[in-house]
Amino acid sequence: MKIAILSDIHSNVYALQAVINDAKSKNVDMMINAGDSFYGPIEPRATYELLRENNFVNICGNQDREILEASLEQLENNPTLKYVYENLGEEVLYWIQDLPFEKFLGKDLYVTHGTQHDDSVYLLEDVSSGKVQLRDDKKIIELLDDVESKFVICGHSHTPRCVNLSTGQVVINPGSVGLQAYKDNLPNEHIIENAYPEATYIILEVNSSEYNIELVKVAYDYEKAASIAESNGREDWAYTIRTGKLFPSS
Repeated sequence: MKIAILSDIHSNVYALQAVINDAKSKNVDMMINAGDSFYGPIEPRATYELLRENNFVNICGNQDREILEASLEQLENNPTLKYVYENLGEEVLYWIQDLPFEKFLGKDLYVTHGTQHDDSVYLLEDVSSGKVQLRDDKKIIELLDDVESKFVICGHSHTPRCVNLSTGQVVINPGSVGLQAYKDNLPNEHIIENAYPEATYIILEVNSSEYNIELVKVAYDYEKAASIAESNGREDWAYTIRTGKLFPSS
C-alpha cells in the first residue's frame, strides 16, 4: 500500500494540482488530506472541486471549522474570510460540515488535524517559548491519549516531520501544500517559517512488517497563486507564497 499524505492546502489549488500530479506519477493507492483546505485568498471553490475529483480521504481542520462558525461580524471584519465563505457557496459549506474531525483507516492508520481532542493544538510542536520546538516523547504520547495506531497522521503546524515514539508508533506531519509561513497568536505569539516556496507532502509505503516514509517537495507555478492573493488584497500572502517567509511588516 502506497499512500500520499498531505495537509494545509489553504485554497492554493495550483500547489494541490502539482502534488496530485506528482503523487499519481508515483502510483499511489490512496490520498489523504489532513485538513485546513480552504481558508486563503486564492481558489477555495476550485480546491474543493479538485479534492472531490481525486477521491481524497478528507478530514476537517481548525480553519475549515472556523469558516463554518464565522459570525456576521467576523465576515464583515475579515475580507479574506468573507471571500472564502462566498466563494465556496452553500453546497460546499454543507460538505465541510459533514467532514469528520478524525479518521481511523483500519487499525494501523489514524488521521487528525491537531490532536485527538483539539484541532487547534499542535501534536508535535511546543510553541510556549515563542519558538517552535519539538515536543518530548512523553508529551506527544500524552496528547495521543488512547490512540494506539501504528501510524498517526497530523497537520496544522505546516512543519514536515516524522517522529518515532517509544511506543513504537510513528507520527507523520506532511507539512503544507499551500502556505509555507505564518504567524499565529494562539496559544501565544509564534512564527512558522519554512523559507521555501515548494509544496510538501509525504508518501507512506507499507509492505507487511516494513514501511518507508518519503518527504516530497514539489515545485509549482506559485506566481499564479501569489497573483490571485494580491488581487484579493493580500500582499502578505503573496509574499509568503513566493518566498516561504513572512511578509516583512508581519
